[in-house]
Amino acid sequence: MRIGFNPHKDKLETSSDYFHQIIVPVYIPNFEGYFKDSFKILQLCLESIFKTSHSQTFITIVNNGSCVEIKNYLDQLLIQKRIHELIHTQNIGKLNAILKGLYGSNFKLVTITDADVLFLNNWQKETYTVFENFPKAGVICPTPSSKSLRTYTSTIYWDLFFSNKLKFQPVKNPEALLKFAESIDYENFYNQFQLQKIFTVNAPNCKAVVGAGHFVSTYKTEIFNDINIRFSNYKLGGDSEGKFLDEPVVKLGLWRLSTYDNFAYHLGNVQEDWMDKQLNLLASEQNSYNFESNYFKKHSKISNFIVNKIFSKFILNKKIFKQFIVWKGLPKDAVNKYL
Repeated sequence: MRIGFNPHKDKLETSSDYFHQIIVPVYIPNFEGYFKDSFKILQLCLESIFKTSHSQTFITIVNNGSCVEIKNYLDQLLIQKRIHELIHTQNIGKLNAILKGLYGSNFKLVTITDADVLFLNNWQKETYTVFENFPKAGVICPTPSSKSLRTYTSTIYWDLFFSNKLKFQPVKNPEALLKFAESIDYENFYNQFQLQKIFTVNAPNCKAVVGAGHFVSTYKTEIFNDINIRFSNYKLGGDSEGKFLDEPVVKLGLWRLSTYDNFAYHLGNVQEDWMDKQLNLLASEQNSYNFESNYFKKHSKISNFIVNKIFSKFILNKKIFKQFIVWKGLPKDAVNKYL
């Protein structure tokens, strides 16, 4: 039986000051083996978000089946209003956890990040600068990589094939590239040539690096409007991230870019002394921002087929691409070892 009239029926949502969402899926089932230091790593990650994010940032944590100690810690963050949304679920996999946090919200931008990332000051400011200077940017990673130039990047080469805006520049922060290599336990991940030169897109007041990583990136939320994916069969990896985080960007004709300098560190699963020292060096973000999404014209199905099926096979063919990047400024003596 129902008596009376629900006072919230037919009322519109009030406007929100938040325009930038951060989604952090968290899976820490125990504190043994691989997960021995994971609680501390998570704390470093979240504290860096709290310090470096502006007041218009909406923080969503998805507890993806973690142990009770992690659940209690996250509950306390919500009670303390340090985070804005907390979703508890069983272990449904990383992508499905992201989907839980993404839908039901309406923000201009969404940052999807692993729980082992330490954010640095100005990461949001620099991300907005890239979006503002490159209207076709669909996703921005705050950690550049000189190895991302052949991963879902054909839309950039289609648009700028003959342009002098696309060229190699000196690596801005080679130490940050080496730190990433250490974080994945692959000391030689970057060779000497990849530590010297990086492929960039250039505007009068901004440089951005071609390509973007997965472990932390900021997306225009329009990208996810037409996605039909509602569930992934993979707990982690597989083709889930490519289909959900990469393909929708290029299908719209947009670009995957990174900031020219480094504004986040991948921590991995082992706590090290430098991480706490870096966190203590961070200043609390005091600025407020506004962000207006640049208009972009979506690719038609025909354009998408031409660019991402036909042209991509041509330009990303290793032999052809070698000639292309020499033409764009990579020294000939570096090309064979660069790719």
